[in-house]
Amino acid sequence: MSNEAIDLLIKRELPAAVRGDRDAYGRIVIASQNTVTAVALAITRDVPASEDIAQEAFLSAWHHLPRLKNPSSFLPWLRQITRNLAHDHLRGGRNRPLGGEAAELAIQYAADPEGCPMQQALDAERDAVAADLISELPEESREALLLYYREGQSSKQVAMLLGLSDAAVRKRLSRARQSVREDLLARFSEFARSSAPSAAFAVGVTAALGITKPAAAAGLGIATKSIAGSLFARFALGFAGAASGGLLGGLVAAWFARSTLLDYAGDDAERGALNRFIHRYMGLSLAMIAVIIATHFVFRSEVHTFVAIAIALLLMNWQLLVMLPRLVDPLMARDARSDPAGARQRLLAYRLTWGRSGVLMSNIIVIGSLVIAHLHFA
Repeated sequence: MSNEAIDLLIKRELPAAVRGDRDAYGRIVIASQNTVTAVALAITRDVPASEDIAQEAFLSAWHHLPRLKNPSSFLPWLRQITRNLAHDHLRGGRNRPLGGEAAELAIQYAADPEGCPMQQALDAERDAVAADLISELPEESREALLLYYREGQSSKQVAMLLGLSDAAVRKRLSRARQSVREDLLARFSEFARSSAPSAAFAVGVTAALGITKPAAAAGLGIATKSIAGSLFARFALGFAGAASGGLLGGLVAAWFARSTLLDYAGDDAERGALNRFIHRYMGLSLAMIAVIIATHFVFRSEVHTFVAIAIALLLMNWQLLVMLPRLVDPLMARDARSDPAGARQRLLAYRLTWGRSGVLMSNIIVIGSLVIAHLHFA
């Protein structure tokens, strides 16, 4: 998204968000999530902690939106909230990055994912890269370099998101390039892109908004349970809405990650087969969302809604865990033979989007949304 588009989106959506429109605020989250997580990651050097802090920053901003008088001040205000939370995190002693030989060992361990369980490899790689690479960067360059690789290597885009001049960003990027070895910089660029938050992050933040409202809405007496009597509100905030939102988030993530799958195509026939799977998967997702919504409004029963959600999850998991591997596994084997070095990176990207890790994350988001909805109405 271009500088002008992000700025225009925030100015357009912010008034509705202040009035309590979660969808409007969700669109703001999607536009600014790279910035907020990069600011947190540059300080904490810990990917999971940075995403937790970013979520807390978005929720804090949501709750205090009425304090913001000028829409153009939103990004600077949000960045400062994030920095304060990240420094509080460090002062709390919760950040313990790897260093020295431990970091080197973790990098070597993560470089061979076949030699260990996948999750251990992913955790080791994240810890090692975050601790080792970010620590080697000049402190003032960390945010700029993370965003530079996450935002399509556009210094102007980074300048707008960080509230700096283009010249200042270019200077910080130059300092970073001069102080970091070329091989580490290449590793860092891959890390910056792979650690960027997916569409699932925004879905998680938006789902969490259901348990809080901006202060202005609270001041007007618009509490969540007071509007839950309407049919639409009960859908939006209840089990059906939570599950539909989670499935829709997975659908959006799949659309943006389709290139990860298509990279394995060797010819037009294989590309066509992969495209057919993607379209079938998305069509099934939309159909199951429609079934969940219809079940909610027709039967008005949590039991029937849960059955529809369970069937939807089973069908989606069957597509991704059974049908897709039959199609992709031969292509992966060929890829590993023809380009072993590149194949490992592509395999990691596949596992985080279409593979078991991506499926697990999607299920966690859907089930977590259901838990939040249950706790809200309990």
